[in-house]
Amino acid sequence: MTTTTVVHLLRHGEVYNPDKVLYGRLPDFHLSERGRQMAEMAAEWFEGHDIAELHSSPLDRTQETAEPLQKMFGLPVALDDRIIEAANKFEGMALSRRSMRDPRVFSRVYNPFLPSWGEPYSQIVTRMVSAIKDARRTAWGREAVLVSHQLPIWMARRTAEAKRLWHRPDLRECNLSSVTSLTFADQRLASVSYAEPAAELYRDEPPVPGA
Repeated sequence: MTTTTVVHLLRHGEVYNPDKVLYGRLPDFHLSERGRQMAEMAAEWFEGHDIAELHSSPLDRTQETAEPLQKMFGLPVALDDRIIEAANKFEGMALSRRSMRDPRVFSRVYNPFLPSWGEPYSQIVTRMVSAIKDARRTAWGREAVLVSHQLPIWMARRTAEAKRLWHRPDLRECNLSSVTSLTFADQRLASVSYAEPAAELYRDEPPVPGA
């Protein structure tokens, strides 16, 4: 008899960021009012699911996104450093097209395949895969939700789909409060699916990039 386990990777909702900085792992970046609405819509999407485990990155925005799920399922939120945002050398900066003229930026973008400006893609994959495997084990036969960030989720998905890790950031399919679901048959990955529970709030807007 095959045991089916699902690990859902939920991206956080919109962040209040009037200065449009790349906030990365900086503290005190919280969900906006619309971001809280996105978190509520994501929780509603999970209604009726057999959620046994709820994990979150330790950053404010992910913990706040997990709150509606915590209330719905009555589960504790386990904080996990392995699903935190990717480290980024541009953290705290407000970037634009003109930023490439800034020596602080230009000197760090020499290798887009690593990438040279942040945490190596391979390192992100290692920690995300470890967290996903542990969630699959503890939620065996049921479902787990890991509330994380765009780039770590995208790295996990590209690994699951056996795709190269380097990519165009503007083409990531991982919008705000989106759900990337990994379905396992025993320990074998059977399928990957994607949903946007809060799409009606940003349907006509470009995706919000991550690190």
